Amino acid sequence: MDTRADVREFLMTRRARLAPEQVGLVGGGTRRVAGLRRSEVAALAGLSAEYYAKLERGDIGGASASVLDAIGTALRLDDTERAHLLDLARAQDGIPTSGRTRRRPTAPTAPRPALAWALDAVTDGIAFVRNSRHDVVATNLLGRAFYAPVIGDGGRTPNLARFQFLDPASRDFYPEWDRFADMCVAVMRAEAARDPHDRGFQDLVGELSTRSEVFRTLWGRHDVRQHGAGMKRFTHPVVGELTLAYEELAITAEPGTIMMIYSAEPGSPSAERLRLLASWARTEGMTPYAAGMVAPIADDESSIAGEKTRAASLG
Repeated sequence: MDTRADVREFLMTRRARLAPEQVGLVGGGTRRVAGLRRSEVAALAGLSAEYYAKLERGDIGGASASVLDAIGTALRLDDTERAHLLDLARAQDGIPTSGRTRRRPTAPTAPRPALAWALDAVTDGIAFVRNSRHDVVATNLLGRAFYAPVIGDGGRTPNLARFQFLDPASRDFYPEWDRFADMCVAVMRAEAARDPHDRGFQDLVGELSTRSEVFRTLWGRHDVRQHGAGMKRFTHPVVGELTLAYEELAITAEPGTIMMIYSAEPGSPSAERLRLLASWARTEGMTPYAAGMVAPIADDESSIAGEKTRAASLG
Protein backbone atom coordinates (compact mmCIF):
# COMPACT_ATOMS: atom_id res chain seq x y z
CA MET A 1 0.00 0.00 0.00
CA ASP A 2 1.15 3.56 -0.70
CA THR A 3 0.82 5.06 2.77
CA ARG A 4 1.60 8.58 1.53
CA ALA A 5 -1.27 8.41 -0.96
CA ASP A 6 -3.54 6.88 1.67
CA VAL A 7 -2.78 9.70 4.14
CA ARG A 8 -3.32 12.35 1.48
CA GLU A 9 -6.62 10.94 0.26
CA PHE A 10 -7.92 10.15 3.74
CA LEU A 11 -7.33 13.70 5.00
CA MET A 12 -8.68 15.26 1.81
CA THR A 13 -11.88 13.21 1.90
CA ARG A 14 -12.39 13.98 5.61
CA ARG A 15 -12.14 17.75 5.16
CA ALA A 16 -14.21 17.65 1.95
CA ARG A 17 -17.21 16.36 3.92
CA LEU A 18 -17.20 19.30 6.38
CA ALA A 19 -18.94 22.58 5.61
CA PRO A 20 -17.45 25.72 7.23
CA GLU A 21 -20.65 26.24 9.21
CA GLN A 22 -20.25 22.82 10.85
CA VAL A 23 -17.05 23.92 12.56
CA GLY A 24 -18.06 27.46 13.44
CA LEU A 25 -16.55 29.21 10.40
CA VAL A 26 -18.26 31.68 8.10
CA GLY A 27 -19.09 30.11 4.77
CA GLY A 28 -20.12 31.70 1.54
CA GLY A 29 -18.02 33.03 -1.29
CA THR A 30 -16.46 31.04 -4.08
CA ARG A 31 -14.67 27.87 -3.03
CA ARG A 32 -12.52 25.88 -5.38
CA VAL A 33 -12.68 22.79 -3.18
CA ALA A 34 -15.49 20.98 -1.41
CA GLY A 35 -15.62 21.40 2.34
CA LEU A 36 -12.89 23.08 4.32
CA ARG A 37 -9.71 24.63 2.98
CA ARG A 38 -6.35 23.36 4.18
CA SER A 39 -5.70 26.67 5.90
CA GLU A 40 -8.97 26.37 7.82
CA VAL A 41 -8.12 22.88 9.05
CA ALA A 42 -4.69 24.12 10.08
CA ALA A 43 -6.20 27.00 12.05
CA LEU A 44 -8.71 24.73 13.78
CA ALA A 45 -5.91 22.31 14.72
CA GLY A 46 -3.58 25.05 15.93
CA LEU A 47 -0.96 24.24 13.27
CA SER A 48 0.75 26.37 10.70
CA ALA A 49 -0.73 26.16 7.21
CA GLU A 50 2.66 25.03 5.87
CA TYR A 51 2.97 22.17 8.35
CA TYR A 52 -0.57 20.93 7.79
CA ALA A 53 -0.06 21.08 4.02
CA LYS A 54 3.04 18.91 4.46
CA LEU A 55 1.05 16.37 6.47
CA GLU A 56 -1.78 16.28 3.96
CA ARG A 57 0.67 15.66 1.15
CA GLY A 58 1.32 12.38 2.93
CA ASP A 59 4.45 13.21 4.89
CA ILE A 60 2.97 12.24 8.24
CA GLY A 61 5.83 10.17 9.62
CA GLY A 62 7.09 11.54 12.91
CA ALA A 63 3.92 13.49 13.69
CA SER A 64 3.28 13.45 17.42
CA ALA A 65 0.18 11.98 19.02
CA SER A 66 -0.91 15.49 20.09
CA VAL A 67 -0.71 16.75 16.50
CA LEU A 68 -2.70 13.80 15.22
CA ASP A 69 -5.26 14.30 17.98
CA ALA A 70 -5.59 18.00 17.08
CA ILE A 71 -6.19 17.10 13.43
CA GLY A 72 -8.75 14.51 14.49
CA THR A 73 -10.62 17.14 16.51
CA ALA A 74 -10.46 19.69 13.68
CA LEU A 75 -11.82 17.19 11.16
CA ARG A 76 -14.46 15.79 13.54
CA LEU A 77 -13.04 12.26 13.23
CA ASP A 78 -14.73 9.49 15.18
CA ASP A 79 -12.74 7.04 17.29
CA THR A 80 -12.22 4.57 14.44
CA GLU A 81 -11.03 7.31 12.09
CA ARG A 82 -8.63 8.65 14.73
CA ALA A 83 -7.20 5.17 15.20
CA HIS A 84 -6.87 4.83 11.43
CA LEU A 85 -4.94 8.10 11.16
CA LEU A 86 -2.63 6.93 13.94
CA ASP A 87 -2.16 3.59 12.16
CA LEU A 88 -1.20 5.39 8.94
CA ALA A 89 1.31 7.56 10.77
CA ARG A 90 2.87 4.67 12.66
CA ALA A 91 3.01 2.56 9.51
CA GLN A 92 5.02 5.31 7.87
CA ASP A 93 7.31 5.30 10.89
CA GLY A 94 7.62 1.51 10.67
CA ILE A 95 6.14 1.04 14.14
CA PRO A 96 3.61 -1.81 14.66
CA THR A 97 0.42 -0.26 16.02
CA SER A 98 0.00 -2.95 18.65
CA GLY A 99 3.56 -2.52 19.88
CA ARG A 100 4.47 -5.99 18.63
CA THR A 101 4.87 -7.55 15.22
CA ARG A 102 1.64 -8.71 13.61
CA ARG A 103 1.53 -12.25 12.34
CA ARG A 104 0.76 -12.01 8.67
CA PRO A 105 -1.45 -14.77 7.35
CA THR A 106 0.21 -17.31 5.09
CA ALA A 107 -1.75 -20.18 3.59
CA PRO A 108 -4.59 -20.67 6.12
CA THR A 109 -4.12 -23.78 8.21
CA ALA A 110 -6.29 -25.68 10.65
CA PRO A 111 -6.78 -23.77 13.91
CA ARG A 112 -5.02 -24.60 17.14
CA PRO A 113 -6.84 -27.41 19.00
CA ALA A 114 -7.83 -25.09 21.86
CA LEU A 115 -9.31 -22.59 19.40
CA ALA A 116 -11.22 -25.36 17.65
CA TRP A 117 -12.56 -26.48 21.04
CA ALA A 118 -13.69 -22.93 21.77
CA LEU A 119 -15.58 -22.80 18.47
CA ASP A 120 -17.21 -26.18 19.13
CA ALA A 121 -18.31 -24.97 22.57
CA VAL A 122 -20.65 -22.48 20.88
CA THR A 123 -23.61 -24.77 20.17
CA ASP A 124 -26.63 -22.47 19.75
CA GLY A 125 -24.95 -19.80 17.64
CA ILE A 126 -22.78 -19.38 14.59
CA ALA A 127 -19.08 -19.05 15.40
CA PHE A 128 -16.22 -18.62 12.99
CA VAL A 129 -12.66 -17.30 12.85
CA ARG A 130 -11.33 -15.05 10.11
CA ASN A 131 -7.93 -13.51 9.56
CA SER A 132 -7.06 -9.94 8.53
CA ARG A 133 -7.48 -10.86 4.85
CA HIS A 134 -11.07 -11.93 5.53
CA ASP A 135 -10.29 -15.60 4.93
CA VAL A 136 -12.62 -17.90 6.88
CA VAL A 137 -10.14 -20.03 8.82
CA ALA A 138 -12.53 -22.18 10.85
CA THR A 139 -16.16 -22.54 11.93
CA ASN A 140 -18.24 -24.50 14.37
CA LEU A 141 -20.83 -26.92 13.00
CA LEU A 142 -23.59 -24.30 12.74
CA GLY A 143 -21.15 -21.88 11.13
CA ARG A 144 -20.32 -24.50 8.50
CA ALA A 145 -23.99 -24.87 7.63
CA PHE A 146 -24.63 -21.13 7.72
CA TYR A 147 -21.70 -20.29 5.44
CA ALA A 148 -22.29 -23.17 3.02
CA PRO A 149 -22.78 -20.65 0.14
CA VAL A 150 -19.41 -19.06 0.99
CA ILE A 151 -17.38 -22.20 1.73
CA GLY A 152 -18.68 -24.26 -1.18
CA ASP A 153 -16.85 -27.57 -1.58
CA GLY A 154 -13.82 -26.40 0.40
CA GLY A 155 -11.58 -26.49 -2.67
CA ARG A 156 -10.41 -22.90 -2.13
CA THR A 157 -10.04 -21.01 1.12
CA PRO A 158 -13.34 -19.14 1.52
CA ASN A 159 -12.94 -15.38 1.61
CA LEU A 160 -15.76 -13.10 2.74
CA ALA A 161 -14.66 -10.15 0.59
CA ARG A 162 -14.42 -12.25 -2.59
CA PHE A 163 -17.85 -13.71 -1.87
CA GLN A 164 -19.30 -10.25 -1.27
CA PHE A 165 -18.07 -8.68 -4.49
CA LEU A 166 -17.43 -11.52 -6.94
CA ASP A 167 -20.10 -14.15 -6.25
CA PRO A 168 -23.65 -13.37 -7.49
CA ALA A 169 -25.01 -15.59 -4.69
CA SER A 170 -24.07 -12.86 -2.19
CA ARG A 171 -26.94 -10.72 -3.51
CA ASP A 172 -29.39 -13.33 -2.24
CA PHE A 173 -27.49 -14.20 0.95
CA TYR A 174 -27.22 -10.53 2.01
CA PRO A 175 -30.63 -8.84 1.56
CA GLU A 176 -29.00 -5.54 2.60
CA TRP A 177 -26.20 -6.04 0.08
CA ASP A 178 -25.19 -2.37 -0.24
CA ARG A 179 -24.88 -2.01 3.53
CA PHE A 180 -22.78 -5.16 3.75
CA ALA A 181 -20.54 -3.93 0.93
CA ASP A 182 -19.95 -0.60 2.69
CA MET A 183 -19.11 -2.38 5.94
CA CYS A 184 -16.80 -4.90 4.29
CA VAL A 185 -14.69 -2.28 2.51
CA ALA A 186 -14.55 0.07 5.50
CA VAL A 187 -13.32 -2.78 7.74
CA MET A 188 -10.74 -3.72 5.09
CA ARG A 189 -9.54 -0.09 4.89
CA ALA A 190 -8.90 -0.09 8.62
CA GLU A 191 -7.09 -3.44 8.37
CA ALA A 192 -4.91 -2.20 5.50
CA ALA A 193 -3.45 0.66 7.54
CA ARG A 194 -2.42 -1.67 10.36
CA ASP A 195 -0.15 -3.67 8.09
CA PRO A 196 0.40 -1.87 4.76
CA HIS A 197 3.17 -4.29 3.75
CA ASP A 198 1.00 -7.42 3.77
CA ARG A 199 1.46 -8.60 0.19
CA GLY A 200 -1.43 -11.04 0.36
CA PHE A 201 -3.78 -8.25 1.43
CA GLN A 202 -2.48 -6.03 -1.37
CA ASP A 203 -3.12 -8.81 -3.89
CA LEU A 204 -6.67 -9.22 -2.61
CA VAL A 205 -7.37 -5.49 -2.92
CA GLY A 206 -5.87 -5.50 -6.41
CA GLU A 207 -8.01 -8.44 -7.48
CA LEU A 208 -11.22 -6.92 -6.14
CA SER A 209 -10.43 -3.48 -7.58
CA THR A 210 -9.87 -5.01 -11.00
CA ARG A 211 -12.94 -7.23 -11.03
CA SER A 212 -15.52 -5.14 -9.13
CA GLU A 213 -16.39 -1.55 -9.96
CA VAL A 214 -18.41 -1.29 -6.75
CA PHE A 215 -15.42 -2.34 -4.66
CA ARG A 216 -13.16 0.09 -6.52
CA THR A 217 -15.56 2.97 -5.85
CA LEU A 218 -15.99 2.15 -2.16
CA TRP A 219 -12.25 1.68 -1.67
CA GLY A 220 -11.68 5.16 -3.07
CA ARG A 221 -13.89 6.73 -0.40
CA HIS A 222 -11.38 5.91 2.37
CA ASP A 223 -14.15 5.23 4.89
CA VAL A 224 -13.11 3.13 7.89
CA ARG A 225 -14.98 1.30 10.63
CA GLN A 226 -14.66 -1.41 13.23
CA HIS A 227 -17.08 -4.30 13.10
CA GLY A 228 -17.74 -4.46 16.83
CA ALA A 229 -21.33 -5.44 17.44
CA GLY A 230 -24.76 -4.99 15.91
CA MET A 231 -27.56 -6.69 14.01
CA LYS A 232 -27.58 -8.20 10.51
CA ARG A 233 -30.14 -9.81 8.25
CA PHE A 234 -29.43 -12.81 6.03
CA THR A 235 -31.40 -15.00 3.65
CA HIS A 236 -30.11 -18.55 3.92
CA PRO A 237 -30.88 -20.89 0.99
CA VAL A 238 -32.15 -23.61 3.34
CA VAL A 239 -33.98 -21.92 6.24
CA GLY A 240 -34.74 -18.47 4.82
CA GLU A 241 -34.57 -15.13 6.61
CA LEU A 242 -32.43 -14.76 9.73
CA THR A 243 -32.04 -11.68 11.90
CA LEU A 244 -28.93 -12.15 14.04
CA ALA A 245 -26.91 -10.20 16.59
CA TYR A 246 -23.15 -10.25 16.09
CA GLU A 247 -20.21 -9.80 18.43
CA GLU A 248 -16.61 -9.52 17.23
CA LEU A 249 -13.94 -10.87 19.60
CA ALA A 250 -10.22 -10.26 19.04
CA ILE A 251 -8.02 -13.33 19.45
CA THR A 252 -5.07 -11.81 21.29
CA ALA A 253 -2.93 -14.93 20.88
CA GLU A 254 -3.04 -14.38 17.12
CA PRO A 255 -2.99 -10.62 16.38
CA GLY A 256 -5.14 -9.67 13.42
CA THR A 257 -7.42 -12.69 13.83
CA ILE A 258 -10.96 -12.40 15.17
CA MET A 259 -13.76 -14.69 16.24
CA MET A 260 -17.26 -13.68 15.19
CA ILE A 261 -20.35 -15.01 16.90
CA TYR A 262 -23.88 -14.66 15.50
CA SER A 263 -26.80 -15.41 17.78
CA ALA A 264 -30.57 -15.06 17.64
CA GLU A 265 -32.94 -13.58 20.18
CA PRO A 266 -34.23 -16.47 22.32
CA GLY A 267 -37.71 -17.56 21.30
CA SER A 268 -37.63 -15.68 18.01
CA PRO A 269 -38.32 -17.19 14.56
CA SER A 270 -34.62 -16.74 13.80
CA ALA A 271 -33.69 -18.84 16.85
CA GLU A 272 -35.98 -21.62 15.63
CA ARG A 273 -34.49 -21.37 12.14
CA LEU A 274 -30.99 -21.75 13.59
CA ARG A 275 -32.16 -24.95 15.29
CA LEU A 276 -33.51 -26.16 11.95
CA LEU A 277 -30.21 -25.29 10.31
CA ALA A 278 -28.29 -27.25 12.95
CA SER A 279 -30.60 -30.23 12.42
CA TRP A 280 -30.04 -30.02 8.66
CA ALA A 281 -26.26 -29.93 9.16
CA ARG A 282 -26.35 -33.07 11.30
CA THR A 283 -28.63 -34.83 8.82
CA GLU A 284 -26.20 -34.06 6.02
CA GLY A 285 -23.25 -35.32 8.03
CA MET A 286 -21.51 -31.95 8.10
CA THR A 287 -18.49 -31.31 10.28
CA PRO A 288 -17.04 -28.00 11.47
CA TYR A 289 -14.97 -26.30 8.78
CA ALA A 290 -11.23 -25.81 9.14
CA ALA A 291 -8.93 -24.37 6.48
CA GLY A 292 -7.21 -27.06 4.47
CA MET A 293 -9.89 -29.63 5.23
CA VAL A 294 -12.78 -30.52 2.95
CA ALA A 295 -16.08 -30.88 4.79
CA PRO A 296 -19.18 -32.39 3.19
CA ILE A 297 -21.92 -30.04 2.07
CA ALA A 298 -25.53 -30.83 1.37
CA ASP A 299 -26.55 -31.81 -2.11
CA ASP A 300 -29.69 -33.75 -1.24
CA GLU A 301 -32.44 -31.63 -2.78
CA SER A 302 -35.19 -33.46 -0.91
CA SER A 303 -33.51 -32.70 2.43
CA ILE A 304 -33.14 -29.05 1.52
CA ALA A 305 -36.75 -28.88 0.38
CA GLY A 306 -37.90 -30.42 3.64
CA GLU A 307 -36.05 -27.90 5.78
CA LYS A 308 -37.33 -25.04 3.59
CA THR A 309 -40.89 -26.23 4.20
CA ARG A 310 -40.35 -26.33 7.96
CA ALA A 311 -38.73 -22.86 7.91
CA ALA A 312 -41.58 -21.42 5.84
CA SER A 313 -44.07 -22.56 8.47
CA LEU A 314 -42.43 -20.15 10.91
CA GLY A 315 -43.81 -17.23 8.88
